[in-house]
Amino acid sequence: MKKLHLLAASVSTLVLLVACSNAPKLATEAMPRSGYLPDYSILVPVTSSNPDARIWRYRISGVNPSDYTAVILDPIYLNQSATKDVSPESIAKAKAALQASMVEAVNARGTIKIVNKPGSGVARVSVGITGAESSADSLQPWNFTPIGLAMNAAAYAGGVNSKTPALLVESKITDSQSNKLLGEGLVTVQGESFRTSGGSVDSFIAMAKTVVKVALETSANPSPTGK
Repeated sequence: MKKLHLLAASVSTLVLLVACSNAPKLATEAMPRSGYLPDYSILVPVTSSNPDARIWRYRISGVNPSDYTAVILDPIYLNQSATKDVSPESIAKAKAALQASMVEAVNARGTIKIVNKPGSGVARVSVGITGAESSADSLQPWNFTPIGLAMNAAAYAGGVNSKTPALLVESKITDSQSNKLLGEGLVTVQGESFRTSGGSVDSFIAMAKTVVKVALETSANPSPTGK
């Protein structure tokens, strides 16, 4: 596993995942609010070089990032139930692969250790992957499940379904002792990447790994956005 890219490099990677852009429509849509994050009103948009990727972030001010030397990684949340097309084994495989990706990303930094218990200087990191789709009522979270979409990507091609599929990844960082919110990140990737890369659990995992890393970097960015 290569070292975790900086945010800009990660966004550049996302460009390679997207086959074409529907930027004018996406740029006018409201930020999706699935309810996973505690406060969406504090998120601010981040400029992205990828017209199909949209990023919002929040980072508290007045906190020295060097005060935190360890993290607890909560089990990744995946909005996916077992169906006739998506087995429990496939869901478990996706969760395990994405959790391992987060562990490797943190370890690659070399300055933060992973622990299991709250304590002084320990932050808690939580990541959730949800489904969303573009409709006449703008971006609607929870309209479909992410693996289910990847498995049925063909149905979203050639006008069979005119709605634009999207992947929504949300992350938050809190103090492990006080539960004080330190940072949030929200990343959406919409458009043709699902049509061209979909079709299997493995393709979903490959795409989700990249977006999860961007979400982690977004919420962990030490530059404050709030007072």
